[in-house]
Amino acid sequence: MKIKKAAKFDFSDKIIVFIATGAYVGYFPFAPGTLGTLWGIVFYYQFLELQPLFYVFITLVLFFIGVRISDRAEKVFGKKDDGKIVIDEISGMMFSLIFIPKKLELIIAAFVLFRIFDILKPIKKLEKIEGGMGIMADDLFAGVLTNVLLQIYVYGIL
Repeated sequence: MKIKKAAKFDFSDKIIVFIATGAYVGYFPFAPGTLGTLWGIVFYYQFLELQPLFYVFITLVLFFIGVRISDRAEKVFGKKDDGKIVIDEISGMMFSLIFIPKKLELIIAAFVLFRIFDILKPIKKLEKIEGGMGIMADDLFAGVLTNVLLQIYVYGIL
């Protein structure tokens, strides 16, 4: 689906692009989604010392901000789910790490699993959702699925 590009590119559009592209890492010529995922780990480390429920709150806020930002970014870029938009990967990776013990091997496992699920998109219907929610939903699912698998591994639920 072709998205009608924004008629003019004003200062607010520049802010939208800055946030949506993860401080412009989305413009990197290859693997911008992987770089966005790494930004998610950076955010995780920034909030490491917070109470776990506050981390959940920040992650949810970032998700809902991401819905609005990516919706507008689609219009600025004039393309549905433009690859330059990486706020979805940042948010999804943060969901991957909710309540996960702070161990390097688990963070690496979360990174690998999240990227696999983000690339494979296990629920194709999520991609059909229009606008910002459609951009964010598949990464939310990838993050939650990654988190559930890691919780099962860490806490031996099965």
